[in-house]
Amino acid sequence: MAESARLRKVILPALLVAGDSLVAFIGLSLGYWLRYSTPIGSIGLDVPDARYSAYLPLLLLGTAFLIAAYAQLNLYEERLLLRKFQALNLIIKGTTFWLVAYLGLSLVLKFQPPISRWFVILAYIIVLVLMFAWRSAAYRFFTRPALVGRLRQRVAILGWNDEARALVNDLTSQASHPMVFAGVITLPHETAPGGLPSLGASDRLRDTLRAHQIDVLIAARTDLPREQLHTIVEACEQAFVEWKIVPSSFQILVSGLRLQTIGRLPVLGVEELAINRLFNRALKRLLDTAGALAGLVLSAPVVAVLALLIKRESPAGPVFFSQLRMGAGGRHFTMWKLRSMAPDAAATDHVNVSTLAGDPRLLRIGAFLRRWNLDELPQFWNVLCGDMSLVGPRPERPHHVEHLAEEIPHYLPRHLVKPGMTGWAQINGLRGGHDLARRIQHDIYYIENWSPWLDLQILGLTLTRWKDSSVAG
Repeated sequence: MAESARLRKVILPALLVAGDSLVAFIGLSLGYWLRYSTPIGSIGLDVPDARYSAYLPLLLLGTAFLIAAYAQLNLYEERLLLRKFQALNLIIKGTTFWLVAYLGLSLVLKFQPPISRWFVILAYIIVLVLMFAWRSAAYRFFTRPALVGRLRQRVAILGWNDEARALVNDLTSQASHPMVFAGVITLPHETAPGGLPSLGASDRLRDTLRAHQIDVLIAARTDLPREQLHTIVEACEQAFVEWKIVPSSFQILVSGLRLQTIGRLPVLGVEELAINRLFNRALKRLLDTAGALAGLVLSAPVVAVLALLIKRESPAGPVFFSQLRMGAGGRHFTMWKLRSMAPDAAATDHVNVSTLAGDPRLLRIGAFLRRWNLDELPQFWNVLCGDMSLVGPRPERPHHVEHLAEEIPHYLPRHLVKPGMTGWAQINGLRGGHDLARRIQHDIYYIENWSPWLDLQILGLTLTRWKDSSVAG
């Protein structure tokens, strides 16, 4: 157990640091070679030629700076050893930050020889490509059957409830999860759930943790007596086991939980989410405005052709269809679409939350529009007006919101942010008539984990993950 922990916490992170440093240095050196020894270097402003030996200190500085950026983003934590895509996402963030900071540093400080801006851009691209290749190879090595078992922490669940069941489902559904479910430890007056390994009762907790080589104990219940909690924590300390607890008092927005001190008393509560901070709101709005302007210009010819096709099939109705939807903070707004249904469809549109597949009111061109999400192109105008965002939870009609809020737990917090043209739920195949509870879970995940990178990722995947939109709302 101790050897596995050392492997996870020390040996492999050190290997990754060494590998990243070597790959970064090679990438910067290749950037230097392209800039000063190939025709590519003739692009851009002329700068004095520099010998490699004179440039070497700048390459070493750039390498150190890049590794420091990765470390600041916690890229070398053990939890990311088996999380390929999360690690690659942090590499993109860190390398992009390095690009901006390194270019900025070259403007402030007068290096000799001067840093070529074109060299930095070339190096940025090369480093990203090499890092992706190297980290993908490392991931394949880490996930070999002979090694992956030593990299996964053995987790025991203390107590049993719905949260414990959901946790076990998550742990057992991912073969490369950094944690592996070892079993359940029951509390007094509890019965072990059928079909799952039982590690025994909590009255001999320390011996049980050691006997089953548990790395992490997660308490699924918080309604335990204070003395019992103290005993459990003490047993974990004696067995050198990490102690974690499911915050069942906070069913949503758990990423916003922060510990602060009021007087001399530590208090745990939900603070402002990243997506609602002033700078982040401004950044998201800037991205929305630029994307909406580009979308309106690029989609104008497409909308014109589609308008002709709509009028040809259904001359009596308008080309555009407007509908009242609920936005951020419960504010109502008018959302625009290309009309995909018969002119009188609105009279019965309140019956279902989403249009069902095979709806007789759907136009032939309308089915095509929904299949490729083309009916939503006018929503770039909603984004430009500030009613919507490019990325966010899909907006619903107000009368459906009231109904869904009563049926689905934690439905209303999705209205803390602006609705979007696309979202985390949509790129994961959850559209229209699909499981609404799962859609809400994905919306809450997006709100809790928002970042500009996540928005860009969703926008990119929206272009590649076309789903059947015949049931889209």
